[in-house]
Amino acid sequence: MKNPAVYRFSQFVGFLLGARFFVTLLLTFALYVSTFFLFNQEESLRNFVFDFRVHGIIFCTVLSILAGGIINQFYDREKDQLTKPFRTRVQAFIKQKYFLYGYLLLNFVSLGVAFLISERVFFFFLLYQFLMWFYSHKLSKLLILNNLTFVGLTLYPFFGMLVYYRTFSFKVFLMSVFIFLMLLIIDIIKDTLTKNADKVFGYATIPNHFGKKKSTVILILLLIFAMGVSAMIVARSGLHSIMSYYFGYSLFIQVFSVFLLMNPSKNSKFINLNALRIWILIGIFAMLANGIYLKYY
Repeated sequence: MKNPAVYRFSQFVGFLLGARFFVTLLLTFALYVSTFFLFNQEESLRNFVFDFRVHGIIFCTVLSILAGGIINQFYDREKDQLTKPFRTRVQAFIKQKYFLYGYLLLNFVSLGVAFLISERVFFFFLLYQFLMWFYSHKLSKLLILNNLTFVGLTLYPFFGMLVYYRTFSFKVFLMSVFIFLMLLIIDIIKDTLTKNADKVFGYATIPNHFGKKKSTVILILLLIFAMGVSAMIVARSGLHSIMSYYFGYSLFIQVFSVFLLMNPSKNSKFINLNALRIWILIGIFAMLANGIYLKYY
């Protein structure tokens, strides 16, 4: 006989994994850090804390991302059985219809809050939610578009905050290009690890379409381009802040990534993928530390 408490807890964990709750937490943290310390450099912390419009927008973003995670796992559930067996087993404690109910509820609440903020915010999130559904339903299986759309949707809320605060500068543009390239590289490396499952379920990815050697060349070219962007940021700002040091050290990480790409083993790809992910996380904390230093010291 099943223990009701254990079963309910398993259902709860399964829902969190299905909605990619922990990834959403990281994106929320990144969104708050970038909003206050990059896009919103004029406002004081007190004014920012009581700017309920901004918190409302971020709240809508969180709900939309959670809903996007649910609909993505709904379409990818057969592939995930091969590539993410543990997650799939935990998610099996909840019937798919309840995931869909959660998806509809999260989107409905998000759009309701967005409408209370303004009509423009409402349409911004309506488009966001449509694109996440369309990506999961169709674009995730289309060559190159799957990678570009995935990265674009990851950065979509950040672009919204950029427009909201009208923080346009060449430095912000270079930083946006940097993060776009790094996320794109991470996504393509991830595709090399799920190459066989992607092929079985009809996902047209760069590793499957172009083959191992050409995919490696593409990744190296993207890394060289990212190195160029990192070097431009350092050249423009000099080594006078925490973020400039971050971009300076990024050159070493990118060279290390090229070295790992030259190693054909699966273990090297796994190390490469997680090293780049950790470096992105370090970048978020570097932005936080840099922002605190510039604002208060």
